[in-house]
Amino acid sequence: MKTESAKQSQKVLIVGAGIAGCSAAIALAQSDWCVTVIEKQPQWQFQSSGIFVYSNGLAQFNQLGVMHELIRAGYPIHSGRNVYLDAQGRHIVDVVYPNVGGEPMPPILGVKRAEMHRVLSAKLAQLGVSVQLGTTVASLIQDGAAVQVGLSDGSQSSFDLVLGTDGIRSSIRALLWPDVAPTYTGFGVWRSVHRRPPELVDKIMMMGVGKRLGIMPISEDKLYIFGTVAEPKGTWFDKATWPQTMRDKFGEFGAPVRQFLDEISAESTDTEVLYTAVEEVIMPTPWHQGRVLLIGDAAHASTPFMGQGGAMAVQDAVVLAQLLAADLDVPAALQVFEQRRAPVCQFVQDASRRVGQVGAVEDLASYQKTIQAMPHTAQGHVDGFYQELMRLNSLVR
Repeated sequence: MKTESAKQSQKVLIVGAGIAGCSAAIALAQSDWCVTVIEKQPQWQFQSSGIFVYSNGLAQFNQLGVMHELIRAGYPIHSGRNVYLDAQGRHIVDVVYPNVGGEPMPPILGVKRAEMHRVLSAKLAQLGVSVQLGTTVASLIQDGAAVQVGLSDGSQSSFDLVLGTDGIRSSIRALLWPDVAPTYTGFGVWRSVHRRPPELVDKIMMMGVGKRLGIMPISEDKLYIFGTVAEPKGTWFDKATWPQTMRDKFGEFGAPVRQFLDEISAESTDTEVLYTAVEEVIMPTPWHQGRVLLIGDAAHASTPFMGQGGAMAVQDAVVLAQLLAADLDVPAALQVFEQRRAPVCQFVQDASRRVGQVGAVEDLASYQKTIQAMPHTAQGHVDGFYQELMRLNSLVR
């Protein structure tokens, strides 16, 4: 059994300071681990686009003590309402997302990604955890009892645990699992940020033929739009053409998104367009080798169609910290972690992929059939997803 002093002396290196890395650093620092975080970026730089977090993810942020600050930084949709429209803006159905967090919290929160990271990094500073920017791992050597790590600054240190939280193109995964690589899903996603009109207070999803376009408030004065479209593998767009290409890709969409698409231009300084090819990481367990573990997108990056990527990353961090705080040594805790998290993450990946595939249907007849069914099926799909998610979480506790 571990003594309190032994637990306090344990050292963890966290490689990557995104959502998974910051969340793991907070959770482990709160459990009296000695935490070192490194990040390859030479300075903090985060996408200016938005992210939405549902209540299952907010419950995990609540465990870290940052949920209320995130809510203040973003835009809570207390009604939980997601309005579905067709591409011309005609109403299809309203779907209400549940609060599964166990206490009062909004079912949906929209927040700017940079604001989320501001909140997380402020919590790290409060806990006394520093982040070494412009630093990467040069070498990893395990002897069973520890991991000897060489960093790009020339330093060498010994750690009880190393976490690869460095995202979909994880350098730690490439080092230890060179055969695992991201898989292109056949989709591209476009994003841009705009001023929010006061009347726009719900999450909106517009359904086109083979395309989806969403609107999400992320603050009192901002929203972001996000669109997905099928693209052949290897498709590349010159960044200079992104604004015009995004407008062209979604040219058939009308109100309420039309006004935001019309704002996008290469000359505009108010809207920043971002294009990303959508990839997954399909990685069977084990997600660890010895005392090195992958969490978040490094282990199980998902498509964005269920909005669960951030929630899965922070839940990874919370569950891992809980296990390491129990009477388990590090290798045993990592095995139990995988047993608990793999079924949940695979369920989310599979469900999200299916939603994307349905939305990518190109023929008009199939699209019309889907739209006609949605008033009868959409709420049941949402409820069923969360019921199964909660069931899986309860099975692995």
